[in-house]
Amino acid sequence: MPGIDMGLEELERYAPAAWAPADLGEYWSRTLRSALDQPLEVEERPYPLALSGVECRSLTFAGYEGGRIAARELRPAGPGPYPGVVVFHGYSGSSPSPLELYPLAAQGVAVLAMDCRGQNGESGDDLARGSGHLAGWMTQGIRDPERYYYRHVYSDAVRAVEVLAARPGVDPARLAVTGVSQGGGLSLAVAALSGRICFAWADIPFLCDIRRGVEVAQDGPYLEIAEFLRRWPRLEPQVWRTLGYVDVLGLADRITCPVVVTVALWDDICPPSTVFGAFRRISSEEKELRRLPYHGHDLPEEVAEQRLVTLLSRLAAGGTAPRAGAQG
Repeated sequence: MPGIDMGLEELERYAPAAWAPADLGEYWSRTLRSALDQPLEVEERPYPLALSGVECRSLTFAGYEGGRIAARELRPAGPGPYPGVVVFHGYSGSSPSPLELYPLAAQGVAVLAMDCRGQNGESGDDLARGSGHLAGWMTQGIRDPERYYYRHVYSDAVRAVEVLAARPGVDPARLAVTGVSQGGGLSLAVAALSGRICFAWADIPFLCDIRRGVEVAQDGPYLEIAEFLRRWPRLEPQVWRTLGYVDVLGLADRITCPVVVTVALWDDICPPSTVFGAFRRISSEEKELRRLPYHGHDLPEEVAEQRLVTLLSRLAAGGTAPRAGAQG
């Protein structure tokens, strides 16, 4: 059982209060209106890999308020309609390779994997975010909620869903999201902010209950915030205000689609209490928290198999999203 956080019984009872700013709804309504009004400007080129029954492409689309966002698309050969999945990657990483995405596409699912701006993929980030941040992305623009890095990443991720929904042959009523760590947090954020998502599978998600993460994480990106506050303690109110707009804890009650979340009870990067706390606030009547009692910030192969089977089952069922567009 967990040795780096609360005991399991305490985790089961943990119910943190959301600490989002009072204008959270207005902030995201305004941001998403702007993000959805901005033209997608999709450009594509063939990806040089031959896979049976699947077409591979490299895409770029306009990032929210600037930059070009890179993505990989695998689409089943044929006219469709077929369901779609948007895949988000972990912190400081890049989108999975086409070979990693192939199992979904080979089963008749269109897959779009997005590179987060400025990280180690091909997406650019040319926005000025002001001065005074640490290496990494957690504190870029943290002094101003309008310039904060994850405001733009969340908006890019919602736009990635719009890109997939508009691709030829894709059924926009059967779209899911998935990802690991940062990708798990983005999956939950997009499930909260986009009205198109009919199912979300989020593995060991980051960006949940960020205050708690900063208090107890022993490794990983939450420590960037702690170091920033050690250097600039006078900015603490600004820091928490900015983070309150993107913490999944505050957005979770907007998630109404079915969702599966995995949590690793020995995770010292995304401590289990952060995941339990955010999961408890998810509004969906159909939600499941799958516990990994002996894992840290990693996943057994069985989880990948379960994810694939569940995504195929959910998307084949023809689930419908609450409405097209994004939730304000």
